Amino acid sequence: MSGQFVTRSLVDDHVGVVRLCQPPNNFFSLAMIEAVADALEALDSDPSCRSVVLAAAGKHFCAGADFASPAAYTTGELYAAAVRLFRTSKPIVAAVQGAAIGGGLGVALSADFRIATPNARFSANFARLGFHHGFGLSVTLPAVVGQQRAAELLYTGRRIDGDEAAAIGLADRVVPTDQLESTALGLAAEIAASAPLAVRSIRATLRADLADRVEAATARELVEQERLRRTDDFIEGTRAMAERRAPNFTGVER
Repeated sequence: MSGQFVTRSLVDDHVGVVRLCQPPNNFFSLAMIEAVADALEALDSDPSCRSVVLAAAGKHFCAGADFASPAAYTTGELYAAAVRLFRTSKPIVAAVQGAAIGGGLGVALSADFRIATPNARFSANFARLGFHHGFGLSVTLPAVVGQQRAAELLYTGRRIDGDEAAAIGLADRVVPTDQLESTALGLAAEIAASAPLAVRSIRATLRADLADRVEAATARELVEQERLRRTDDFIEGTRAMAERRAPNFTGVER
């Protein structure tokens, strides 16, 4: 099953590659996140792998959830799989092209570093859909861009491109599309050239209880998502997105 959604390989310089393989959009789903977690854990147990590139086939890194599909809806199992990404021990470099939206942004933020293209689009668009963010963004987004900037992105749901993402620290480097994967592999190889035991030890110190905090955050996020999914605003938000128009929210709870 994993191979349907993700491929895993080991390249030169002790670098592993995990690639999302549901192009062009690589929509977010339980099956995909479980496949990513399986692949990262397999590389974790491979002593010849010292760092990992998380990449995607197609136009977009991960364009969020496909709300036309029942698989789009978050569950406790999905977030349990998400936490597994944060519990792996080897440094991850995400190569982000196109959209990293909603849960796709959450996937990108599970990595230690993000290399982006100028046309990359990052968005925590949940409020524009009428519900609560997820995937531990309560923890990961403020840690990367700061509390104030995270609040702005979460409240407005606006999209930012690769250059703005780099300006606020969400992307670590911005490179032309044809250099995206080579740059990500280069950074991963540079990490892999350091002493592997030392790198893993340093990473464990820097990330400390990150996975535990993400696990706690997703528990709260899921409760709020389930509550808000029953509101008219969520129905309107997803309908407006499908119809490519501005939503007309009422703010009335049933």
